[in-house]
Amino acid sequence: MASGHSSHIWISFTFLLLALVHGQCTIVGFYSASCPLVESIVRSTVQSHFRSDPTVAPGLLRMLFHDCFVQGCDASILISGSNTERTAVPNLSLRGYEVIDDAKTQLEAACPGIVSCADILALAARDSVVLTNGPSWVVPLGRRDGGVSLASDTANLPAFTDSVDMQKQKFSALGLNTLDLVALAGGHTIGTSACQSFKYRTYNFTKVGNGAMDPAIDPSFLPQLRALCPQNGDDSKRVALDTGSPNRFDTSYFTNLRNGRGILESDQMLWADTSTKTIVQHFSMGLSFNLAFVKSMIKMSNIGVKRGNAGEIRKICSKIN
Repeated sequence: MASGHSSHIWISFTFLLLALVHGQCTIVGFYSASCPLVESIVRSTVQSHFRSDPTVAPGLLRMLFHDCFVQGCDASILISGSNTERTAVPNLSLRGYEVIDDAKTQLEAACPGIVSCADILALAARDSVVLTNGPSWVVPLGRRDGGVSLASDTANLPAFTDSVDMQKQKFSALGLNTLDLVALAGGHTIGTSACQSFKYRTYNFTKVGNGAMDPAIDPSFLPQLRALCPQNGDDSKRVALDTGSPNRFDTSYFTNLRNGRGILESDQMLWADTSTKTIVQHFSMGLSFNLAFVKSMIKMSNIGVKRGNAGEIRKICSKIN
């Protein structure tokens, strides 16, 4: 697995070229003349919030994912109000909105009306990965903010009960392949999930019945899961998705899947399915995960990008102008 300062530079250079070739509607250096401080302002803002609350890092990474999968990467997830994406069940546990708002306030002071909320989110997600010891990369910019945010549009977000075929179908519909699916799932190396998202696997797995556990779970791991999430305990309690190193961006998430210690059913299924198992095995050995993750992040952050009259530059990220 690539690590260290020199590796970060190499990855950045490699994917600068990738971004130039595959950047679609976005380009590297989009704000170099109009708002040259954009990256440093976003980076310092994310760092400041991270120091007081490290959970904003996985929160911002997940927020970008949830934004791009609905209406494209247009910051529609940030719009507040009734029946917006933000109010949908899959998004209720998202966190980090205050980081984006803080960065936007500073950018409006430095270069008003120039930087989109969608670009701020893309940069903040990258900076979050770096802060948790993950790779850095050049983020192509130039997204505009969307004007539509509907809770009903979140139905196609990947769910923790989705089969691998269903996950592949949802990713494919947005131009992402099986390698992208597994690489982006690797983002679960940081962050948490609520007990309600996996407790059903540990007490009464309906696919088996008779009060049995999910047979995909390592039996020696079961007591730990049950201790974290008791049968009559608080279903909203948060549990680390990567029990080996929950705050460090690394490959132990994939090792966990290999050992039957994946938290979410949808994650553990990646080990059971022949189309994804080889990729999981490859990443669990520390091979090429950083590179694959960066490439997939650049692809994902270009889904449904809006330009020109198709979007706007919001003055406040939570409100349409």
